[in-house]
Amino acid sequence: MTLSYGREYLAIPGPSVMPDRVLRAMNRASPNIYEGDLIDMAAGLIPDLRRVARTEHHVAIYIANGHGAWEAALANTVAPGEAVLVPATGRFGHGWADMAQGLGIETDIIDFGKSTPLDAGRVEEALRADTAGRIKAVLVTHVDTSTSIRNDVAAVRAAIDAAGHPALLMADCIASLACDVFEMDAWGVDVIVAGSQKGLMVPPGLSFVFFSPRAAEVRAAMPRVSRYWDWTPRANPQGFYQYWGGTAPTHHLFGLRESLDMIHGEGIEAVWTRHAALARAIWAACEVWGQHGPLALNMPDAAHRSHAVTSLRIGAPHGSALRGWLQDKAGVTLGIGLGMAEPNDPAWHGFFRIGHMGHVNAHMVLGVLASIDAGLKALDIPHGQGALEAASTVIAGAA
Repeated sequence: MTLSYGREYLAIPGPSVMPDRVLRAMNRASPNIYEGDLIDMAAGLIPDLRRVARTEHHVAIYIANGHGAWEAALANTVAPGEAVLVPATGRFGHGWADMAQGLGIETDIIDFGKSTPLDAGRVEEALRADTAGRIKAVLVTHVDTSTSIRNDVAAVRAAIDAAGHPALLMADCIASLACDVFEMDAWGVDVIVAGSQKGLMVPPGLSFVFFSPRAAEVRAAMPRVSRYWDWTPRANPQGFYQYWGGTAPTHHLFGLRESLDMIHGEGIEAVWTRHAALARAIWAACEVWGQHGPLALNMPDAAHRSHAVTSLRIGAPHGSALRGWLQDKAGVTLGIGLGMAEPNDPAWHGFFRIGHMGHVNAHMVLGVLASIDAGLKALDIPHGQGALEAASTVIAGAA
């Protein structure tokens, strides 16, 4: 017998749960792309996106996923043959480095492994050693979705300044925007990249590159940038089509308008606080389960854990078995242990992730935790007792 019938719950770290308000906003006929409501609405998206990123700077919107945002950020600032410094704390740090390599950019990678945040001191050392000024940018992943490590971006800015190095500071905020505290201007970030499908609660397909005046100056000195990736006309359009490099992503924009209204209706600080409280409830449950069993949080230090995704180790074959049981029997889909081991390695079956980003609340998180608790019992996976009480206590204290 299965108890999975009813509304399924996608508890993966993106695409995130889409609110009914966003779905309703997108459920409409194709609009006029030359005049009318769509054109009037689009300009208002820009200041509201800036409010989410906490910046007064420029924003360019692309019809692309996060990989597209990676390429756009690099294409506008780093030429083939130049170099970037990548302090990697998981799969997505290495992914951005791979994107750079594909563009002919040299990559200096400092690999901090899969359960350790970056050390800004080592970034400073690398920049001080770069006396020839090879390195044009430092690529930091604010939250690595694979490991759930949250890095200190402000500390990297301090390291760049201490080294007296001219490199741009770029931050991957794909998993963290509108989930974890992020202050683009206050932290001195030159470029951030983000996507629509996580904290912004819109289907995959839009990506965003925010960039400072200093980054714009670097772009102006570039010998060439492809027409599509060039952020200059997108951030300063002379015609509506230039926002998108062609035909507008019409229904994504209606969804984005609704999601931004929801975020600003709640208030971005309140959004951050909600995510932090729900994350603490998940950690509390996981810590109790792990007292008498193999489950462990991938990031031991709570100060460096994401408030949007939690990566867990449980040992093979328990990770895949638990994910399968929850999907088949409870209607809950957990995230795979992406990047923790290769799919052909038996160890791959020993990891899973819980996504808790965007449109999530207390009863959704408690429902996921209760389902996991049931799965641990059904599969006879050793675990500590009292996890749900621990999570409920956190929720009660935060409400």
